[in-house]
Amino acid sequence: MTGGRGILDTSTVLLLGRLADPTTLPDQPEITAITLAELSVGPLMTGDERERAARLAHLQQAESDFDALPFDAVAARAFGRVAAAVRSTGRRPAARAYDALIASVAIAEGLPFYTCNPRDFIGIPGLDVHAVPHPDR
Repeated sequence: MTGGRGILDTSTVLLLGRLADPTTLPDQPEITAITLAELSVGPLMTGDERERAARLAHLQQAESDFDALPFDAVAARAFGRVAAAVRSTGRRPAARAYDALIASVAIAEGLPFYTCNPRDFIGIPGLDVHAVPHPDR
């Protein structure tokens, strides 16, 4: 573990049970209410009963394991900067809205951000990105 608190993005939360090296995570991992919102969409987006059950299990596990950090007024102001930075790199903020909102909470809370997809967060000022090795790469 890398010490201290840090925010996990949703993809990292979904991969927690498959990560080869948990020492790449913070000692006190946190998630945001945005991650819970993103996870709550999953079960509703599939017609496959097994997949729905697996997605619901991810949501319930996250709700059980974490006290989610809120998206508050400070995070809302940080989101403006995140969205502008994403747009300035030629990417569309709407396409990665959940990621941008989660990153905004990390900036607002002054916490490092742990992700298996660090390329998605290039060029966001004030975001301390820590790459977590993806188990499939």
